[in-house]
Amino acid sequence: MKSACLSLLLVTACWALPFRQSGFLDFMMEDDAGSGVPEVSPEPVNPPVFAMPAMPKCPFRCQCHLRVVQCSDLGLKEVPEDIPDDTILLDLQNNKIAEIKENDFKNLKGLQTLILVNNKISAIHNKALSPLTKLQRLYLSRNALKDMPPNMPKSLQELRIHDNAITKIKKATFQGMSNIIVMELGSNPLNSAGIDEGAFADLKRVSYIRIADTNITEIPKGLPSSLSELHLDANKITKVTAASVQGLKNLAKLGLSDNDISSVENGTMANVPHLRELHLDNNALTSVPSGLADHKYIQVVYLHVNKIAAVGTGDFCPPSINSKKAMYSGISLFSNPVPYWEVQPTTFRCVFQRSAIQLGNYRKK
Repeated sequence: MKSACLSLLLVTACWALPFRQSGFLDFMMEDDAGSGVPEVSPEPVNPPVFAMPAMPKCPFRCQCHLRVVQCSDLGLKEVPEDIPDDTILLDLQNNKIAEIKENDFKNLKGLQTLILVNNKISAIHNKALSPLTKLQRLYLSRNALKDMPPNMPKSLQELRIHDNAITKIKKATFQGMSNIIVMELGSNPLNSAGIDEGAFADLKRVSYIRIADTNITEIPKGLPSSLSELHLDANKITKVTAASVQGLKNLAKLGLSDNDISSVENGTMANVPHLRELHLDNNALTSVPSGLADHKYIQVVYLHVNKIAAVGTGDFCPPSINSKKAMYSGISLFSNPVPYWEVQPTTFRCVFQRSAIQLGNYRKK
């Protein structure tokens, strides 16, 4: 009996699998013996799908950075599409754009600066600029506009539209535009009849106006009293009257070079009491304008290239050295037929230094 049991154990041992040492993690991965719970394979987990972020809009071939869109020098014939809605500066200069259409800027409600210099623009739709309620600077120089842009935003502070074909500035052109500070209208075929009286009346804050190289024959009427600089160089103005500068009490610089001015009326200087600079060179004056000696603040007077034949001791300085008057820092009298050797030294007694006086020989052309 014992031998029979021993034989059975030996047979069982021969059929058993070889022994394998199990580690701790092996036990963790095995199902608990006798639990009766079948091992369940985990469901496959799909990797998360991430949507690609939308690329920011930018017109083809343009450069966009920090809400600035630069599309200059690309030969564009129209305003490009896909301009980002949050653009604050749009540069379209040096292209071939011929027309501004109604919806070109319809979504640019935050635009502050629009540069359209040196294109071929001859027409701007009546509603094209209406959406630009925050526009501050509009540059339209060197185009082919015959009329001022319609419905310009009331927020505008700077308008530069020189070198076009504009012949008329109507009284309603700047109506309600009280925020304008700087205006450039030069190099247009304007004449005095083309500027309505009171055309600038609503420009309550403007400090700088330039209307140079046109056909105007007189200083425009009704200029705002806020002006500190008025540039009317290279026109066809023949005289300066006291009435033409009436009310310009804040004017500090008056440019009238390269005109045909032969006279400055008595009382003119009194109407511009805060004037610092007066440019009357390259005209047809035969004498030094009156009123300079009594003016308290004037410091620079350009009178070169005129027809002034004499300079008196009371032309520039008051008779008393105790008078309250700013010292001159510049007086130019060269290229006049005045014999400079006959000018008395006391003529320039209120000049800051001798080098501030420019005299010279007169040569007939």
